[in-house]
Amino acid sequence: MFLALAVGIALGAGPLKETIGDTLTGQVQQLRAEKDELRSQLDSASDDLGHAVTYIDAAGPRLLEGSLTDRRVAVVALGEVDESVRTAVDERFAQAGATVTAHVTLNDAWTDTGLDSFRQALGGQLVQYLSPAPADGAGVQEELAAALVQGLVAADPAAPDTLASDSAFLLELLSGGDYPLVTLQDPVEVPADAIVVLAPSERSGTSASADTDEVEQTQAAWLAVLTAAQERSEGAVLADGPRGDGSLTDVILGDDQLAGALTTVSDTQVVTGQVSTPLALAVRISGENGHYGFGDGETPLPDAVALPPVDRTPASADAGAGTEGTQG
Repeated sequence: MFLALAVGIALGAGPLKETIGDTLTGQVQQLRAEKDELRSQLDSASDDLGHAVTYIDAAGPRLLEGSLTDRRVAVVALGEVDESVRTAVDERFAQAGATVTAHVTLNDAWTDTGLDSFRQALGGQLVQYLSPAPADGAGVQEELAAALVQGLVAADPAAPDTLASDSAFLLELLSGGDYPLVTLQDPVEVPADAIVVLAPSERSGTSASADTDEVEQTQAAWLAVLTAAQERSEGAVLADGPRGDGSLTDVILGDDQLAGALTTVSDTQVVTGQVSTPLALAVRISGENGHYGFGDGETPLPDAVALPPVDRTPASADAGAGTEGTQG
């Protein structure tokens, strides 16, 4: 063994030294060349992606123009949403011809399991003001969601540009007290026609320590809000983030009944989803349902639709939205 080791050392220091050195040098040079090529390909791909984003951003106003003319939209965030996303969505609705009438954020108290009794008592107060009344067997989350939506969309029949008195009262109950369930960015004075629901930027249930039952209860509460928004307004759309990791879009697409009733847009953290959101809402107001994005079960771009002009005469308010606010 010692003889073989000695021979190896002698060869490495002698005749094979130069060959081994040349081989290693060649391999290092090849790896450097491959690294440079990969870097060049990555830079090229990044440039192409940047150009595509710039193009879509520039094309957005033309795609959106007139799609929601004179529509009023309330924005409901199911939790904390990145300000950049919220602002971008607002801008796209403005480009579509819509006006944002309210920004509402659900607080932790909306789903905190320690406040179940409080929400139950509050729901009992709210339900007497709901029109139409919740379905038999509706739970407190359905009652709260109905109250929130009615508070945002129900108009005074005699003055369609003014929020109904019951609506203001409902929003006051939901946003006041020791445990406010929602936060209103500004006082809500004008009723909305439709609602966009923003999924939180930070998702619950993605950590290993997440409680499965609590996650499911939270998702059920969010779905109640989206369902009430669809049933009690002209139309609603979920503006979600990327698919996977607790995506509410995945939950909806995994249930045939929900998938057939609720409209979703994924990847609204990027420009494609932001442009698609007003277009998807227009499609939903027209009476069609869809799911938009680049994942399984989704369509890349909503169809273009022409909505009828908005009629806000008192007679229209009396026969239409009124305290029901349902046209979906």
